[in-house]
Parts: sequence; structure tokens; C-alpha cells
Amino acid sequence: MAVSPLNHPQTHIWQWQGFSIQYQYAGDVGSAVILIHGFGASSGHWRKNIAELAQQHRVYALDLIGFGQSSKPKPGAFVPGQSIAYEFETWGQQVVNFCQEVVGEAACLVGNSIGSIVALQAAVLAPQLVTSVVMLDCSLRLLHERKRASLPWYRKFSAPIFQRVLSIQTIGYFFFRRLARPRTVRQILEQAYGRTEAVTDELVDLLIQPALDPGAADVFLAFINYSQGPLPEDLLALVTCPVLCIWGADDPWEPVELARTLTQFPAVKDFIILDGVGHCPQDEAPQETNIILSEWLTQYAGLP
Repeated sequence: MAVSPLNHPQTHIWQWQGFSIQYQYAGDVGSAVILIHGFGASSGHWRKNIAELAQQHRVYALDLIGFGQSSKPKPGAFVPGQSIAYEFETWGQQVVNFCQEVVGEAACLVGNSIGSIVALQAAVLAPQLVTSVVMLDCSLRLLHERKRASLPWYRKFSAPIFQRVLSIQTIGYFFFRRLARPRTVRQILEQAYGRTEAVTDELVDLLIQPALDPGAADVFLAFINYSQGPLPEDLLALVTCPVLCIWGADDPWEPVELARTLTQFPAVKDFIILDGVGHCPQDEAPQETNIILSEWLTQYAGLP
């Protein structure tokens, strides 16, 4: 199906709490959909989905504060235009305010990895603004302080030590600089992706460029040390809208065997597994993912 020129994404800037937030928008008909990226990514990670979904929906892809081309203020207590806490409550509130001030109505929230938890958090904060939630390989937060007890002993004790070492600024900055290199990023992506042919120079550059911005290292280190906040199961117990789980069968970071436990929550209406796919279905298997999303939106596009 041909894509209308109206459905090609346009980039905009939204001012939120004294910070600049970038988002992409496409489509002029149908219900609203907000795409929320994962850790270290940006709205560009949805580049294979926006135009396709925009044929029948108004699609927004948001750069969470601290990522992409959005502002990267220093971590800390909230001071408008200066500092902010990099926590799910912050990002959830950002999405809620985006719905209110930019979208102007309730929307379906589609998240990948930590973006899924952001979507759930927004749905808990403002249920009247969320028609449904779609989680693509939701972060299970296995290094959360409440989950460490179930980890093997070597991971249980090594993670806090690693966090403490990185909290030493000079070491943390050195580690981040080593990490934010094309070769390293490619290696990480090839580990995370089941379909490694999707790991292209374009994708590597997409992730590298924001990492070069002032403040990017501080955002990374703040989140690495964030072992508190909500777990997906905490939020799923509170969500009232329908939820869809899409999961890559070969995700090495968020194992599908552990993810199946999320189906115990009444809000979860379906759990779809994509064979041969890793952590990022929207980028590895965009055609399959877009079809699933379109079918879901047809069923659950109505206002809550």
C-alpha cells in the first residue's frame, strides 16, 4: 500500500517544564497513538512504523526527556529548566502532559523495553487519557532491588558493586565514552536483536548521535543506578485499560519464559510471541509488528 506524503513524519518541539522535548508526528485521521522508545533510544527507533500506522491513525513518537533530541538536564530534584529525576514517575507524567497539551485526547500508548513501563505508569497516573497499552518486550527490571533475591549469587552481588563503581564520576564517564562507540553499540545490538540483519549503520548512528550530547553521560549513569521505582507487575495490578504484550522469542535480556507471568493480570488481553525476534520487534520485524498493532488499534481505539 502506498504511503501518502501526509503520513511522512514531521518533527516538532514541545516545551515541557522548561525543557525542550522533540517528537515526530504523522497522520491526520483516526485515533491517536503515542510510540515510546526504550533506554538509550529515541523516536527514530520507530522509523519503520510511523508512516505505516499513520495511514489510519494520528501517530506521535516522543523523545523522552534525557534521550534523543530532547533536553538532557542534570539529574536531581526537579527544578524547572535545570534538573529532573530520571524515574518512571517523571517519564509517565511527561506522557500524560503530552496527551493533554499536544494530542488533546486519549491515546493508545505503545512502548518498547522501559518505554512499556513508562506507558503503564502514564496509564496509572491518568487512566482517562489512555485507551490501551501495547508492550513490546517490556523491561522486567531484573536488577531491581526487589528482584535481586531471585538472581544467581554472582549477579545478585555484582550488580550493586558495578553501580557503586560507576557512581564514581571519573570512572562512570570513562565507561560511558567506551560504550558510546559505533563498534561497541553494534556489538550490543547484535546481542539484543534476533534478526541481526536489522543492525545497520543507520541504526548505530541513530543511537550514537544523542550520546554525544552534553549531559548524555549523566542521564545514562543516573538510570544505571536506578534500582527502585515500579516493576511492571506493580503497575499492571493497577491498570484498568486493556494491555497487549508482544514479545520476541529470542530476547536475551527479557526472557519470554519470565514474561509469560504477566498474563496473570486481568488487564493483559493477549500475549503474542514473534519467532526469531529479539528485544526490539518494531525494528526487527516491522511488518509483522505493524499488522498486529493495526489490528489491536481497530479493536481498542475507542475512548476509555
